Amino acid sequence: MPTFLNFLVDSLAFGAIFIFGSTGEILTEKSGHLNLGIPGIMCMGGAGGCLFLSLVGKSSMPPALMVILAILFSFLSAALMGAIYCFLTVTLHANQNVTGLALTTLGSGLSKYLMFNLDPVVYLNTPLKYFRFPFGGRTDALNKVGVMFFLAIVIAVLASIYLFKTKSGLNLRAVGENPATADAAGINVSLYKYLATCIGSGIAGLGGLYYIMDYMGSNEAYKSIEAFGWLAIALVIFALWKPYMTIVGSVIFGALFNCSSYVANIEWINLSMSSKPLLKMLPYIVTIVVLIITSIRNKKENQPPASLGQSYFREDR
Repeated sequence: MPTFLNFLVDSLAFGAIFIFGSTGEILTEKSGHLNLGIPGIMCMGGAGGCLFLSLVGKSSMPPALMVILAILFSFLSAALMGAIYCFLTVTLHANQNVTGLALTTLGSGLSKYLMFNLDPVVYLNTPLKYFRFPFGGRTDALNKVGVMFFLAIVIAVLASIYLFKTKSGLNLRAVGENPATADAAGINVSLYKYLATCIGSGIAGLGGLYYIMDYMGSNEAYKSIEAFGWLAIALVIFALWKPYMTIVGSVIFGALFNCSSYVANIEWINLSMSSKPLLKMLPYIVTIVVLIITSIRNKKENQPPASLGQSYFREDR
């Protein structure tokens, strides 16, 4: 495969981790909650899926069922972290930023402990080819485009349809914009916040499993997930809180993040080792530019939910 095409496919595949993380965070933020625990939640999603695979990796379980259950276990592991966040911020009205950062620390540390004690031979050797179906036998970047890559696209599209084309999605957006008004209209605010955050966390957690089992296929991959979680939160701003835009943004972010590796291989470009980290700053710089532009244009549809980050006290209605 030509270098440029290989770079493009690699950027598409790499970007899928951001689709999972950003789509999950968008659902959460649409309920009015800013979950900075996404990096730790993604770590736990990856560890949860690998924990399941380490238990069944040598069994005679059908490949399709093994992949489906691993994805489900990853989703539930991350959703549990989301439930903890909800209990603290929705029920107990704890500070959302502090709670999120605490969850990131917890999820990152606990996932590293779990992954360190798992046998990579069991959860990688046989299951890896199942996750990388149908291109697992290739030697170029296309071998990273497996079942979870297509799942990421489907989830982003379905999340967009849910938010903007269904009554339940309208209710969720109403909760994020003005929970008091939504409550007065008979919408169960706490229920919507719990469901959006838990489901969003579960979706974000799939990004961790995807990075380990699909994109990297390495027992060292879990060490990088936390950093990508922060980038996924940045992509939410770039995508203007629209799940379908995460597909476009993920390709751009993936290309910007990967460009340092590919540019270094171009003979006529003399790139020093100290310059590579600077290139990896590009996604964040682009996010800042988008944030400035959207703030200047000040279109309501491109702004975050009005109650984002604010606790709702029903008695103050």
